[in-house]
Amino acid sequence: MAPRLRRHLTDGEKAQMWERWQRGESLHQIARSLDRRHSSIRRVLVQTGGIRPAPRHRPLRALTLAEREEISRAVALGESLRSVARQLHRPPSTISREIHRNGGRVAYRASQADQCAWDRAHRPKVCKLRKHRVLAKLVASKLQLEWSPMQIAGWLKQRSGGHEEQQVSHETIYRSLFIQARGALKKELLVHLRRSRAMRRSRHHTQKTDNHGQLTDMVSIRERPAEVADRAVPGHWEGDLLMGSHHSQIATLVERRTRYVMLVKVTGKDTQTVIDALIKHAHKLPRELYKSLTWDRGKEMADHQRFTLATDIQVYFCDPQHPWQRGSNENTNGLLRQYFPKGTDLSGYSRAKLDAVARRLNERPRQTLNFETPAERFQQCVALTG
Repeated sequence: MAPRLRRHLTDGEKAQMWERWQRGESLHQIARSLDRRHSSIRRVLVQTGGIRPAPRHRPLRALTLAEREEISRAVALGESLRSVARQLHRPPSTISREIHRNGGRVAYRASQADQCAWDRAHRPKVCKLRKHRVLAKLVASKLQLEWSPMQIAGWLKQRSGGHEEQQVSHETIYRSLFIQARGALKKELLVHLRRSRAMRRSRHHTQKTDNHGQLTDMVSIRERPAEVADRAVPGHWEGDLLMGSHHSQIATLVERRTRYVMLVKVTGKDTQTVIDALIKHAHKLPRELYKSLTWDRGKEMADHQRFTLATDIQVYFCDPQHPWQRGSNENTNGLLRQYFPKGTDLSGYSRAKLDAVARRLNERPRQTLNFETPAERFQQCVALTG
């Protein structure tokens, strides 16, 4: 196969590349559509950490190419700077600086001056975290505790007392991590994000699908009481199995109102083992705090009626290929991958280790809870039932 000649992406190709990247297409898909190697696409994306740079534009008051052409012709004819300024309705000082910074009367050329002005204007604004090093150190310390940028930004806003210099947006934190040219946060902190990647991916990049088998006598999620759907009262949970290597798994449970997380150790994914573990775990909670359970259509819940008879907890099932109907649990499983990456053998984790991971998640402030923690909200519910 003859080697391809290296050629730079045109502005149109770059625009198409970014649009496809934001739609969630892979490097190989983008490369095929542009007839390029995927390494060439990656080279462009990684320069900004997978974050599309903001489009550049000229300031409204800047000299235009047409005005520079007028200046060039006037200089060639030997006209004075003041007469040129009057024609263009510009201050004489603007015309003087323009000519002197671009070679003077003898060497001034409109097209060259216009390009030089565009190149000189490329001065990115200094990142806030680079200017405020104390704030950057505080952000780094929270990242090391596995707090998300959104949680850090919300926490800072609450404690800042309205002082802008003590706040930073979650988007600034992400950009400081993925765009190392900003020089604000070290690249090593990327490993503390929920999903550590060299580049920021579109939220559309992957979508989990549900291809589990059919169960019998299921109660549809559409039959859940309204109080479950609107998270009006505590005690309604969502669950699923988080899978690992060598046929290992753990059961994950999330309370819908408080987002409180519990992890259940299971030694197998057959329905008897899973149901036995869930029954044993259900008896640890007050009845008022465990009223229903919403699950995906996995075969591990084939014996769901035995669970309901043993605990008096009704199980509801999502619609086919609609795992997002238990969105709190789906989100939590994504967060747990930070501690249990895909391909990890989960059978070696002890009950104490699972509790420690759950505690880490439950002690993080959550945006949806107005930056309170799930542990705080859940303890309020426990106190009310007591």
